[in-house]
Amino acid sequence: MSMNQTPRSNRIHIALFGNRNAGKSSIINALTGQNIAIVSDVKGTTTDPVYKTMELLPIGPVVFIDTAGLDDEGELGQLRKEKSFEVLNKADIALILIDATIGLTDYDQEIIKLIKSKKIPMQGVLNKMDLQSLHEKELQELEASLGIPFISVSAATGKNIPLLKKAIIKIAPNDEDKFKIVGDLISSGDFVVLVIPIDKAAPKGRLILPQQQTIRDILECDAITIVTKEYELRETLEKLGKKPALVITDSQVFLKVAADTPKDIPLTSFSILFARHKGDLTELVKGAKSIENLENGDKILVAEACTHHQQADDIAHVKIPRWIRQLTGKSLTFEYCAGTQFPKDLKKYKLIIHCGGCMLNRSAMIYRISQAVEAEVPIVNYGVLIAHVQGILQRVISPFPQVKMLWEEDISVIGG
Repeated sequence: MSMNQTPRSNRIHIALFGNRNAGKSSIINALTGQNIAIVSDVKGTTTDPVYKTMELLPIGPVVFIDTAGLDDEGELGQLRKEKSFEVLNKADIALILIDATIGLTDYDQEIIKLIKSKKIPMQGVLNKMDLQSLHEKELQELEASLGIPFISVSAATGKNIPLLKKAIIKIAPNDEDKFKIVGDLISSGDFVVLVIPIDKAAPKGRLILPQQQTIRDILECDAITIVTKEYELRETLEKLGKKPALVITDSQVFLKVAADTPKDIPLTSFSILFARHKGDLTELVKGAKSIENLENGDKILVAEACTHHQQADDIAHVKIPRWIRQLTGKSLTFEYCAGTQFPKDLKKYKLIIHCGGCMLNRSAMIYRISQAVEAEVPIVNYGVLIAHVQGILQRVISPFPQVKMLWEEDISVIGG
């Protein structure tokens, strides 16, 4: 990925749903002004979901997701439909495409009902108006019957495509301020120290995505970023001449950084910041408390949002199992999933441990947390877990008063 490109996980995800040959790929091409999606008169050209990134001003970076037809047939077609439905778990906006020459089908009504249940902003698109146009009254009746807005367009001629762009912009989520990584914790002119270890696990020649994004967020707040390694932190703080507003560290050097950071300087980690930015920090902190309740034979799911080559001392397969076994003294079974895989049956697990989720968008991470909550399985992420097993969780959630209060209240109840 180029340093000039916005990561896909940071883009608004716009998913297109409809029957085969409704024109989903053609609409993407019309919206982007490019032939980036394969178009064919043969039904079922699009099989697995296809992701296409672009800039849609004034929203900014977005990714369009072209899905298989909802009316796909046969055993393979059913699998394709299931993959299309899974896209809803990461969609920020859903576009429902109806072929004007065919009209509304049961498949359309099924997906609309499902999208409504997930409370995803939705826009109806009646395509192929060049072949079959609807009177304004008929369009209004369609909107009233389905309870969603509709626009008639022609992907072939470009008719009303600008209106469709405006409609997408209108329903796009605007959570920029609410979900800053660190910007709401600091002020203009503040110093923020980032502790980034450079070891065998660090990628050659670059910083990992959460580090890049945190630096960008700090700079956008007109604050000052100072980057150092863990063994140079003490000297960095001594030479700074001004108390930093915050120290942010990689979770794997928590203890070293906590020892070298004075108690009056707020401390947290990239992983904890992303637990809040991408998901639900309160729920993940709750998950940390459940570790002490594990029993012999319990199954634990370790979920990573990306796939990578395992290091000799891999955090997911080596360090986390070792830390938990040391903390609990129990014989436990660890199972793993990676990338887009996430088990549907979570009830067999007593705990889910998730990575920071930097490769997932917020909708996808919130979905995974909600699935865990629905299955009544505690979920925690790497950063919160590591802080807890190393005895410093209370300190590193101190920048987030409401979460810290919850932790302290629960500890007092447990202690009582």
